[in-house]
Amino acid sequence: MKISARHIFMAAALACALAAPLAFARAEVSPEQAQTASPRPPGRVESFTPPAPDRAVPTSRGELMNSFAPVVKKAQPAVVNVFASRVERMPANPLFDDPIFRRFFGEGGGMPGRNMAQSLGSGVIVDQSGLVVTNNHVIEGMTDVKVALADKREFAAKILLRDPRTDLAVLKLVDGANFPTMELGDSDALEVGDLTLAIGNPFGVGQTVTQGIISALSRTHVGISDYGFFIQTDAAINPGNSGGPLVDMNGRVVGINSAIFSKSGGSVGIGFAIPVNMVKSVIAAAKGGGKQVRRAWMGATLQTLSQEIADGLGLDRPTGALLADVDPKGPSAEAGLKRGDVIISVDGQTADDPEAVGYRLATKPIGGQATLGVLRGGKKIVAQIRLAPAPETPPRDAIRIKGASPFAGATVMNISPAVIEEMSVQGTANGVVVSEVDDGSYAQQLNLQRGDIILAVNDQKIGTTRDLESVTAGRAYYWKITLARGGQVFTTVIGG
Repeated sequence: MKISARHIFMAAALACALAAPLAFARAEVSPEQAQTASPRPPGRVESFTPPAPDRAVPTSRGELMNSFAPVVKKAQPAVVNVFASRVERMPANPLFDDPIFRRFFGEGGGMPGRNMAQSLGSGVIVDQSGLVVTNNHVIEGMTDVKVALADKREFAAKILLRDPRTDLAVLKLVDGANFPTMELGDSDALEVGDLTLAIGNPFGVGQTVTQGIISALSRTHVGISDYGFFIQTDAAINPGNSGGPLVDMNGRVVGINSAIFSKSGGSVGIGFAIPVNMVKSVIAAAKGGGKQVRRAWMGATLQTLSQEIADGLGLDRPTGALLADVDPKGPSAEAGLKRGDVIISVDGQTADDPEAVGYRLATKPIGGQATLGVLRGGKKIVAQIRLAPAPETPPRDAIRIKGASPFAGATVMNISPAVIEEMSVQGTANGVVVSEVDDGSYAQQLNLQRGDIILAVNDQKIGTTRDLESVTAGRAYYWKITLARGGQVFTTVIGG
């Protein structure tokens, strides 16, 4: 089952409030404290409150049985609330063009209105300069972002980097310095059963801590982002927790909470977090001043192994990633990989499916090499693959289409390996891809979407953005459009 983060994180009203009876206890003084207390004069009552003992991060399993408070105290100051918003212009009501209607309802209603779209989430400070990591879907489409710290201070934030492929974003607090931070852990060191805490702002009620365990690792086919490789936890995660940290018992970030599986909108004990080792690559890109994250390109198409394919290849079980196609000029071909090879590990770490291979390579820095464990003809071989970014050939040459054609208001780009990686283009390398659609444009009315590939217009093949610009420059009695979406090809005809 594929789970959409946008549909999973929906606002849900709290159905009920659990009322718990208040428990009262008398403050008692030990004999030692009683001896050190000053004598009380007759007829006067004084209270004596012993000083609270210092508490440290637990160093043994036995100490954990007492309380998680030391871990929370260490981690909580770096957890923030993220408030994002944008102003939307609402179209004027056409009824106000009627003078009789205006006579009864006034003149002001015909003016375009404004609506404030808002989003609420969580985040974590990862650098003393004020770098904050959150989910991309928390700030998606938003223009104004504010961040509230645990100590009630509020700061405006600018968006340094959006990475829709991983559903991560990096913010920078505009003012201030020496912010509290949380140390980044190692998600590859986690084991099923490890204790974790989820900290965030569920339903906007305020900073909340929930506790659970690691339920599973390397969850794939979740459908939250392009890199489907997640930590599963049963720590309660609810709407508003998005972007908050998953914390280990050393007070370190091991994941960014991103989604839940739920039929009601509330937590049912199945939550998913992006591993922190993926987060590190996004932080590094933001610190380097990049506007996008450059990741290693294999130059190959990977396919999930079914039991039938595994049987045909003589494999005991359907684990690994099958090379369905290899670009003759890509790093896979340079490494000697061939169609029909099965990748079973990356740098010694098991890879059970294409998502695992993609995740492992995406966390590696550009410029180095990775060692792939490969099955070929029933034998295990080792291949060294170069970690290089996808080439941008041909150049993307982005153009915003103008005029009165159905494509007016759409921005299109030439398709290259880099664009295919960046936009997850499926099915074809021909045509041009839609990268952006303006609100209220003809293209939006046609329902063009980001990622659509325009293959032909009026039976003329579209090879470059200049081809589409030329074909749509004039008027036509009709528009015959052939495009690809999600790997399927559609043809439609609309009036000119």
